[in-house]
Formats: sequence, structure tokens, C-alpha cells
Amino acid sequence: MSQGLAEVFPPLGLRITCGPLVLRGITDELIMPLVEVARRGVHNQPPELTPLANDWTTVPAPMLAINYAKWAWNNRLMFSADSWILALAVEYDGELVGVQEGKGEKFRANRSISTGSWLGRAAHGRGIGTLMRQAYCTFAIDHLGAQEMLSEAFVDNPASTRVSEKVGYRRTGSRPAQRAGAEVGEAMYRLVPDDLVRPPYPLEVEGLEPLLRFLGLDGSTGNTAEVA
Repeated sequence: MSQGLAEVFPPLGLRITCGPLVLRGITDELIMPLVEVARRGVHNQPPELTPLANDWTTVPAPMLAINYAKWAWNNRLMFSADSWILALAVEYDGELVGVQEGKGEKFRANRSISTGSWLGRAAHGRGIGTLMRQAYCTFAIDHLGAQEMLSEAFVDNPASTRVSEKVGYRRTGSRPAQRAGAEVGEAMYRLVPDDLVRPPYPLEVEGLEPLLRFLGLDGSTGNTAEVA
């Protein structure tokens, strides 16, 4: 990635290191490697039990690549200080394993981020899901000033529930949701700074200042819809 491209879209220059884990901006060079991770599977459940609200991995392999590239490019196009999805590729011991993301709507006003993630099946059961959520939440709280982190999971998805509990989220309720055309319960979780269970490694952050300017978190207008 050239430095010039990171100047145009600062999330591409963000790099968060947490022990063996690295979270970094999804550049064009990472799109197809991430697609290959997804093609090998992100869960082993049948369609009626998928842990994904929208199981984007079930389409034919060529369409998965096209759809994922469009998703990544659209995130850049729609990213503003008023509404953003900060999606970061996850590497563990140098291996690309998945994506951790957070969505901020009117973040400067409400300081709330909704998190989501996916992890290649080969990386399951190794504590990576917990560490990547810890790292992301710690970054959001310490460096972006988040006051709450929100998460959702189907009630029959114990893996996601365990990760939320390990990071310090508390269940706030449930609501009906749709999955594969059927109604299923969805549990809602909330994390506040005092409840955060921090990772066992310190965070090292590169590319923070340009991102703060882009988000208008340095006192500027940022990349708002009005000035984009």
C-alpha cells in the first residue's frame, strides 16, 4: 500500500498490534486473501443454524469474491465522520485469519460502536476471537473515546456468547430476528469502559492521528457528509 492511498483514506493506514495479533486496514491487496480464508469456511453449521445474520459465505465462489470486493470498496465510499464501518483484517502469528469491525452512527454524539466479526474456521478454538474483540474494544475505548460497545448474537450461538462474556459485555435483553426464513431469538450485549476485560498484551497503534482527523475526533469537522 502506498502512503498516498492511506492519506486519502486513513483507515487503510491503521495498524494495531496486540501481542501475536495484528488488526490492520483492509487494502486492495488483502481483499482476495480474505476471500480465500472465507472460502475455506467461517463456520460449520447448516444454513438453518448459521451464526451469521446474513450468511454471505454461501454464494458460489466467484460471487463471493465479487461481493466481498464490492463490500470493501463501498465501505470506503460511504465512510464519513457521521456514519462509518471501521473493518480491520486480523492476522495472528503472521497468518490472515478474519475480520473484526465496528460500526459508528453519529459516533461523535453518542460514542457508541456496534461490533461484528468473522473468523476462518481453521482459527476457531484458539482464543483468537476473544483477543481480536479485546484489542478492538480497547482501541475504541482508549483511542476513539467510545463509551459503549454493542454486540448481538443468535441465542443458539454459544461461541459468540462466550467471547462477549470474556471481554466483559453484559446481556441487556433479547429480541426476535430472522434466520434462513425462520424466526429465532437474538441476544443483545453491551460493554462499558469499566467492565472491559483488557487483553494480556499492550496495544501499539500506528496511523491514529490521520484517522482521528478523518473521524472529526480531533476537534475538526472530519470527513462529514457536508464536506466530503
